[in-house]
Amino acid sequence: MNTLTNIHALIIDMDGVLWEGNRALPGLIEFFQLLRKKSLPFVLATNNASLTQEQYISKLKTMDVTVSHKEILTSSMATAHYLSEHSIPNSKRAFVIGEEGLRQPLAEQGFTLIDSFDAETSADFVICGLDRKLTWEKLANASLHLHAGAKFIGTNADTTLPTEKGPVVGNGAILAALQATTKVSPTIIGKPEPIMYQQAIKTLGVAPEDTIAIGDRLNTDILGAVNTGVRSILVLTGISSEEDLKSVDYKPTWIMPDICSVTEALTHS
Repeated sequence: MNTLTNIHALIIDMDGVLWEGNRALPGLIEFFQLLRKKSLPFVLATNNASLTQEQYISKLKTMDVTVSHKEILTSSMATAHYLSEHSIPNSKRAFVIGEEGLRQPLAEQGFTLIDSFDAETSADFVICGLDRKLTWEKLANASLHLHAGAKFIGTNADTTLPTEKGPVVGNGAILAALQATTKVSPTIIGKPEPIMYQQAIKTLGVAPEDTIAIGDRLNTDILGAVNTGVRSILVLTGISSEEDLKSVDYKPTWIMPDICSVTEALTHS
């Protein structure tokens, strides 16, 4: 039995932890029922920038789980918040590769979104998230903006995305293509950088040492926890396996087979 102690809040990944694609993983409902029963606060923090906050709430609703807006944090939301703190949004133009989940929070912060390249009004930022309607034209325009001096921002660097059929291409692959073309390295906002975890901790109002992060990916969820100074649980229902631990010099605090095991451990904590 894994013993979990000193837990006042959770930061929980979604893809590969709670579901695969649109299929809920076993034990999802029971996990959230226990969190509510124990009044344990949480933030669902995902690197996936394709869906809006409202779309994630709706997706969980179809799985019979109800969450509030303050319990959802995407890397696109974290990116919009971070850039608004480090610039004046109303005076900045952004060329976006990404879906509504990225475009909406940027627009809400006041950034002007542009969809083409004009040398006289080039973008201040090229912001890249998962885009399932990616075209050569989008990549070409992004590269032109980067060559013109735009700052390169990536919501996350995940090279793969877990689905019902297996891992598919993720945002990291798009970043790699643009970096290869322009020789410009992106600033990453999502995990494993600590920015998004720090935002979640601020929302939760807890200390890092009282928080546990749950994720399925060593090089984002777990490394992000290490970089932020929080303990972590690696579940083995997503990308990373126990075998992968042999190739990294950091470790999760606990390793569990799935969310059912986490529920069991929390029940006895």
